[in-house]
Amino acid sequence: MVSASDTSAPPHPPRPRVVVTRKLLPEVEARMTELFDVSLNTDDRPMTREELAAAMRECDVLVPTVTDSIDADLIAQAGDKLGLIASFGAGTEHIDLAAARARKIVVTNTPGVFTDDTADLTLALIILVSRRFSENVKILREGKWAGWGPSQMLGHSLMGKTLGIVGMGRIGQAVAHRARAFGMEIRYHNRNRQPAALENMFSARYEPDLDTLTAEADILSLHCPAGPETVKLFDARRLALMKPTACIVNTGRGQIIDEEALIAALSEGRIAGAGLDVFAHEPNVDPRLLNLPGVVAMPHLGSATYEGRGAAGERIIANIRFWVDGHRPPDMVLPELP
Repeated sequence: MVSASDTSAPPHPPRPRVVVTRKLLPEVEARMTELFDVSLNTDDRPMTREELAAAMRECDVLVPTVTDSIDADLIAQAGDKLGLIASFGAGTEHIDLAAARARKIVVTNTPGVFTDDTADLTLALIILVSRRFSENVKILREGKWAGWGPSQMLGHSLMGKTLGIVGMGRIGQAVAHRARAFGMEIRYHNRNRQPAALENMFSARYEPDLDTLTAEADILSLHCPAGPETVKLFDARRLALMKPTACIVNTGRGQIIDEEALIAALSEGRIAGAGLDVFAHEPNVDPRLLNLPGVVAMPHLGSATYEGRGAAGERIIANIRFWVDGHRPPDMVLPELP
């Protein structure tokens, strides 16, 4: 693990050369311009690999996003000046942390700032999928609505339904808090069981076996971190355990679900629906998913609020300023390495 002393001396250039890979909010970019020698991405075009490599050869600080893959090869090409990778977003799976540590490059992220925004969107997807929003809106827009009827366009209420939360971290807990207000029963699966006080707060029951949770839940909400152990965590075998009336909601990472298996399960009516904010091959989305009646799809909007994106920008600025002053940045990532 990296110790605080590794980043405490000597202080870095008072106006470090900072390269930002994507367009940020105007107020964040203005503040960065005041404080740093900054290169901004004014047209918001994703940087190519060659452009990233060139930037990393010349800058003191790189500010990438979760869509920039900063792998070991790119880090090996970095210039001697590069001392900080201040990533925009909570996830760090797009950065080779071991390679960064070997080069004594500090890595920071922006944890917590998108928790409420993502939880809000998760609840929206839960509601929209349960009430068959996509199917019913399509009927209305195509002029096929024949008027109200007591047996038409029916979905399911949330009261009393079992919500299975996979990944009970910050976002999973925020979802549980909101779901309780709708009268849902909370069960969760996590790498480690949460303290009893937290379980009592949400009236949540821990389920150590993911297959059991999958089979019992009316709605599954996925909040797993990305990693080798979670790629296609919900494959054909596990999806087959779900109730035919159950729905799955993913605002975590697209790779958690085997999309081919999900398409098959939805097409064959073996599960009722899916609410998706993330996809396996973003920004490319399988058109079959978009055309299935039980799917509500969003273009990765979990963190898309002015407040959240502004707060993330401010956290990045704070991390850079701490690093410039020779102090440990508050959001420094400490990889667990052998």
